Amino acid sequence: MTMNEMGKRAKDAARILASSDSVLRTKALNALADALEANCDFILNENEKDLQAGRDAGMSKSLLDRLALTKDRVSSMAQGARQVAAFADPIGTVLSGSVMPNGLEVTKVRVPLGVIGIIYEARPNVTADAAALCLKSGNAVILRGGKEAINSNIAVAQVMRKAVEEAGLPVDSIQLVTDTTRQSSIELMGLTDYLDVLIPRGGAGLIKATVENAKVPVIETGTGNCHVYVDEFADFKMATDIIFNAKTSRPSVCNAIESVLVHESVAEEVLPMIKAELQKMNVEIRGCEVTRKILGDSVVEATEEDYATEFLDYILAVKVVDSIDEAIEHIAKYSTGHSECIVTKDFQNANRFTKEVDAAAVYVNASTRFTDGGEFGLGAEIGISTQKLHARGPMGINELTSMKFIVKGSGQVR
Repeated sequence: MTMNEMGKRAKDAARILASSDSVLRTKALNALADALEANCDFILNENEKDLQAGRDAGMSKSLLDRLALTKDRVSSMAQGARQVAAFADPIGTVLSGSVMPNGLEVTKVRVPLGVIGIIYEARPNVTADAAALCLKSGNAVILRGGKEAINSNIAVAQVMRKAVEEAGLPVDSIQLVTDTTRQSSIELMGLTDYLDVLIPRGGAGLIKATVENAKVPVIETGTGNCHVYVDEFADFKMATDIIFNAKTSRPSVCNAIESVLVHESVAEEVLPMIKAELQKMNVEIRGCEVTRKILGDSVVEATEEDYATEFLDYILAVKVVDSIDEAIEHIAKYSTGHSECIVTKDFQNANRFTKEVDAAAVYVNASTRFTDGGEFGLGAEIGISTQKLHARGPMGINELTSMKFIVKGSGQVR
C-alpha cells in the first residue's frame, strides 16, 4: 500500500472518528487493552525476533532495554489504554461561550486534530500508547516505527486493528507503515494532503531530521539533556538519592538526567557520596577539573561535548559551579528544555530556579523521572513536547485536540 493510499484511508477513518460516540470509542479502547493481554505470548514471540536481531547487530544494553517487551510491559500498555479509556471525552467539550451584541451565539469547543502521524524508534510500547491516545481523542493515526522493532510493531498493530474493527470503528483508525526505509519517512513527512500533524518521538537525530524536512506541521518532542543542580543549601542524602534514581532507574529514557552541577561550597562533601552511590550501577563519571581533584583519576575528564550530550546510558557529566547563577547559565546553554531539577532547602533559590530555568518541567527536590504522562495524571502519553506552541510537556488527550468555533444566529448579516 502506498503512503498516499494510507493517508486517504486515514482521512476517511478520521471523519468517522470525529463524529463517533464517546461510548463506542471507550468500548474500542477497552477491547484493544483486552486484546493486548490476550495476545501477550504472540507479541513477546515477535519481540524476541527483534531483540535477537539487536543482539546480533551489537545493540547497546540501554537500547535493548528500550526495545524489550515483557509480560509486565505488555500489561502496562494495556493498563495505559484502560486509563485513557476512563478519562472524560475531550471531544465536544465547551471551552468558552458568549452571546454577541447582535445576538450571535459563539461557542468554542474541542475537536480532533484529524490525522496524526507518529515517527518513532525502537520502543514498541509507543505503538500502543500512541494509538490509544489518538483513538480517545477522535484522531486517526499513521504509525511509523523503527526497523529495530518492526516485528513487535506489526504484532501490536495487528492485534489493535482487529480489536478496534470488532468494536465497530474503522480498522484504518490505526495504521502502521511496514516499510522501514528512509524513503517511507520522507513520504510521511510530505503527506500534506492527508496529515494534519506529525510527531517525532526518539533521539536527537530523528527529531532534527523531522523538523528540518517535514512539509506538514510538526510537534517537536524533545531529547532530554536533563540536569540536577545540587545547591549549597541541599540535603546531601536527598541529592544523592535523587541523582541515583534520575540517572540509573532507566537511563535510556528522555527524562533521565545526563549532567549534575554541584555548588563549590558543598562539592568536597557531597561528590564522594554521589560517586559511591552511582558505583552500585557502574556509572561512568565525566567531570570537570575540580570534580576530578575531589574524586580522583577514576573520573574521566569532561569535554564540552559531554555537557551537550544525551548519553542515554550509564554515563554522567559532572561540573562544580561557583553559584546558582553559573548553574542556571550552564543549564541555559546545554539544556534541551525537557526537565531540570534543583535540590535545595532554600526557598529563594528554589523560587529563582523555577522562574529562570526554561524547561517543560522544572523540579524542586524530586527526580526528573516523573516527567511522564502517567505520573502527571494524563495516562499514556504521545511524547514530551519541548516546544512552546500548542503543547508543552507530557502530551495527553487534550493536547491531541484543536478547537472549533460554532456560531448560531437568527439571520444576522454583516
